[in-house]
Amino acid sequence: MSTPYPFTAIVGQDDLRLGLLLNAVSPAVGGVLVRGEKGTAKSTAVRALAALIPEVSVVPGCRFSCAPDSPDPACPDGPHEGGSGVSRAARTVELPVGASEDRLVGALDIERALAEGVKAFEPGLLADAHRGILYVDEVNLLHDHLVDLLLDAAAMGASYVEREGVSVRHAARFLLVGTMNPEEGELRPQLLDRFGLTVEVAASRETDLRVEVVRRRLAYDDDPAAFAARWADEEGALRSRIVAARALLPQVRLGDGALRQIAATCAAFEVDGMRADIVMARTATALAAWAGRTDVLAEDVRQAALLALPHRRRRNPFDAPGLDEDKLDDTLEQNSGEDDDPDPDGPGGGGRPPQGDGPDTPPQGEDGADDTPAQSVPEQGGEKEQGQAGGSGEQQPVRAGEPFRTKMLSVPGLGEGAAGRRSRARTEHGRTTGARRPQGALTKLHLAATVQAAAPHQRARGRSGRGLVVRRDDLRQAVREGHESNLVLFVVDASGSMAARQRMTAVKGAVLSLLLDAYQRRDKVGLVTFRGKDAEVVLPPTSSVDAAAARLETLPTGGRTPVAAGLLKAHDVLRVERLRDPSRRPLLVVVTDGRATGGPEPVALAARAARLHEAEGTASVVVDCESGPVRLGLAAGLAGELGGTAVTLDELRADSIAGLVKDVQDSSRRAA
Repeated sequence: MSTPYPFTAIVGQDDLRLGLLLNAVSPAVGGVLVRGEKGTAKSTAVRALAALIPEVSVVPGCRFSCAPDSPDPACPDGPHEGGSGVSRAARTVELPVGASEDRLVGALDIERALAEGVKAFEPGLLADAHRGILYVDEVNLLHDHLVDLLLDAAAMGASYVEREGVSVRHAARFLLVGTMNPEEGELRPQLLDRFGLTVEVAASRETDLRVEVVRRRLAYDDDPAAFAARWADEEGALRSRIVAARALLPQVRLGDGALRQIAATCAAFEVDGMRADIVMARTATALAAWAGRTDVLAEDVRQAALLALPHRRRRNPFDAPGLDEDKLDDTLEQNSGEDDDPDPDGPGGGGRPPQGDGPDTPPQGEDGADDTPAQSVPEQGGEKEQGQAGGSGEQQPVRAGEPFRTKMLSVPGLGEGAAGRRSRARTEHGRTTGARRPQGALTKLHLAATVQAAAPHQRARGRSGRGLVVRRDDLRQAVREGHESNLVLFVVDASGSMAARQRMTAVKGAVLSLLLDAYQRRDKVGLVTFRGKDAEVVLPPTSSVDAAAARLETLPTGGRTPVAAGLLKAHDVLRVERLRDPSRRPLLVVVTDGRATGGPEPVALAARAARLHEAEGTASVVVDCESGPVRLGLAAGLAGELGGTAVTLDELRADSIAGLVKDVQDSSRRAA
């Protein structure tokens, strides 16, 4: 077994270490979500924490780690008789992004359950993590239904496995830690709220700290055992401090004054529900125990808010999580009335509790995060229609208009891509539409089809009792239909003709609205723009819809309208993506007024480029941005060449009375 990197040897990352340690002291805090760029010791810190968790005593031979003094009465391996247990180290169980539902919660042997009435259960990762740590790297890339399952288990302290009326329950209490890189996509707000704490991590910009990080890592790689031995005393001291804080935790008093500050803070930041108040209370209590106190101070409430609220505050989908510390301080001060708590300005001075670093840890600097809000870019008006005049000057970016709820755009047919909320697809979850022989492990039993397959063979199999004789060949997998996510590739006209008459503000608002729709439907998105003489991939396909919105905000305009270049660039992007992820079907969204200019025969070139997409069966929609009393209908003609449909900006709105719901269907194609 490899020697883990010592927790106390990690340089910087104060919030990360504190969040992990508070959960080690009080698992009721609810876990921690670690957000940050790659290479910032997220995984290293989580794996190092396991060595600090006190050993657990378990019932010998129990696959579910029951405690000898209080075994789970519903344990599948029970009932357990009282007696002495065996001690072992707390486990760190890692959940792979590609894990199946059975791997997470466990699998029930349906064949034995039907034929013998036996609950033959194979434990999953939730059982392995009981009384330990469950670590999910890249939790934002995990399928939503798996995230729902593990968060439900973390909240209830138990896991339930049900297959056709046969159910198994077992205890599943663990310290949940998730890490993610926001550039690869966000978690849904409902899932964010289920993590107790969140911390942001970033690499330090201070030279001395970066030097120390490299020095320690090289020393560890050269001789892990010797490096760990150097930090053994600090690790032991921190382990003892965790044990002491756990013992002190039941004695910590949360006074009415601290409770009022917690409630006022949650109300001031308009967080939904009451989970934030409860998590803040538990975190503040753990902070006091960690500092060796039996009373919760104002400084504990403040630190608890910084850890428990940033991911819960009410915000727009494309806003970064964060907390206005000035507003936090004002709220705490306004609600710091008389209380039976001790003086909040006592020892500690509002600073962060110590974290047990070794004596040679260099001074910690700022985390380098930039909280300066993006400056507003004034809207541009009165610009010449440079695309029509043949000019190539670049105009300043304009702000996007207010987003709105869009009509549903989907890909026709039945796909088999990743679960989502856009197009129809065969999925593991959804309504049952049929049955088939299982290909691999059976996950969803179709009971009626299984009984029907087994019934004709009962006499030949010598059935004598009431039970049905079922063989593995009789089992049938349920075929289910749900919805998939798609790759939505935006091809946006940023030419001078689009900038004229302040149209770009409305156009950006429409694209932002479609991006919001893609965010809610769990799509991947990409952004191609064309203007002047060429097209550019502004954002390669990604799960981070936030990144697409940011690129859209700074999109400049001006020049001619090379529609063909934009469509050809999109064709290249989709060709590569089909090789990378063949099961994810694309939806091409072209945002333009259709006025192809620049170069020889620009309209004919655009038509030929469009027919490339039509030949490959790419579902497409053209958002017609043409305005004014005289309309040429060029965007509709482009949609016909693409084999798709055209929709105006007004028709794109879900509450518009102009037109029916615009779906990408065969009816939108030209009649033969």
